[in-house]
Amino acid sequence: MKAICNGRFILPQEIREGQALLFQEKILGFCSPDRIPPEAERIDVQGDYVSPGFLNLHIHGCGGKDVMDGTQEALRTMSRLLPSTGVTGWLPTTMTSGRGAITQALTAIRDAQGTVAGAEILGANLEGPFISEKYKGAQKACHIRKASWELVEPFAGLIRILTLAPETLEDTDFISRCRQAGIIVSLGHSDATFEEAAQAVAAGASHITHLFNAMSPLHHRKPGLVGAALTLPVTCELIADGIHIHPAALELAVRAKGLNRVVLITDSMRACLLGEGKSELGGQTVYVKDGRAALADGTLAGSILTMEKAVRNIWKWGHLALPQAVQLATANPARELGLIDRGTLEPGKRADITVFDEDFRILRTYVKGCCAFCAAPPVAGRRSRIANLDI
Repeated sequence: MKAICNGRFILPQEIREGQALLFQEKILGFCSPDRIPPEAERIDVQGDYVSPGFLNLHIHGCGGKDVMDGTQEALRTMSRLLPSTGVTGWLPTTMTSGRGAITQALTAIRDAQGTVAGAEILGANLEGPFISEKYKGAQKACHIRKASWELVEPFAGLIRILTLAPETLEDTDFISRCRQAGIIVSLGHSDATFEEAAQAVAAGASHITHLFNAMSPLHHRKPGLVGAALTLPVTCELIADGIHIHPAALELAVRAKGLNRVVLITDSMRACLLGEGKSELGGQTVYVKDGRAALADGTLAGSILTMEKAVRNIWKWGHLALPQAVQLATANPARELGLIDRGTLEPGKRADITVFDEDFRILRTYVKGCCAFCAAPPVAGRRSRIANLDI
């Protein structure tokens, strides 16, 4: 048994202080510090914040690795590194590529699920190849194809979210088939009209891939996919880095959708956690400078955003209370995937926990009650990070 004490615990409606959080593989509950069982390992967090573990539903890479590498080694590296950003669960995300490359990546995800240490692989996110060439973003046009159940079917139990451009469909049967298989249909990389998007939502689409980015924009006479996303009952992903979306547009999205219909994502690529310089995404050279990842022509190519920074940014720019900002990276994505066993610090939930300070630096992360990350003490005025895995 472990007991986190002297923390500021982030609950859905409040920040609780003066108590201790008891947990093993699951959260046992709160108690006063003088009632901590003597056999419990005491973890004094010295006034830092204690949050449910973050969930990242859309991420391509980090630490020099990418999901499209198609190897378990790449996935192991990412799962090991993600707890240093507060993430305890994630959806490895593919991108538009040849069928063989996508199949290899999905096979690697399936084989790695349940076997890697660190952040848990929750399934897969299939972003492409069923997209619009006009709004392909940093994805290769030569690999774009019509929606095909034949490609999806072998991995129907693995894929949790699937992106498509609804205007490319002949009818809505493909959406219905995905929903019957438990796959969340997300609209994105699309030139859809408002009406085409509304028809897809009526057929079962319920999610929007990185709102505002790579989609038909809002116009007062042609609301487009952005207008549909802001007004229809769908959950919207936001990349809160201040590069993909202006801070004012982030605030607008949260106000329009309400707190329960927004999830934070990073959409990060392999350069994440590595810094600036030349990198790669989907077989294309990416240049990272001043926090921006782009192709040679300036097209945004994913991000180098990390989840703790996304929470900090939406808290600041969205003018939210801290529990509200944390909700967008914890309870909301958990509910989106139907994961009733995580997302809050309630008794009975999995002990997926992250600890961060007032500067949103991750200090500790626990996955299913085991320490997946512990920051080293500051050295010479600088905080460094190490990953201590006991999973």
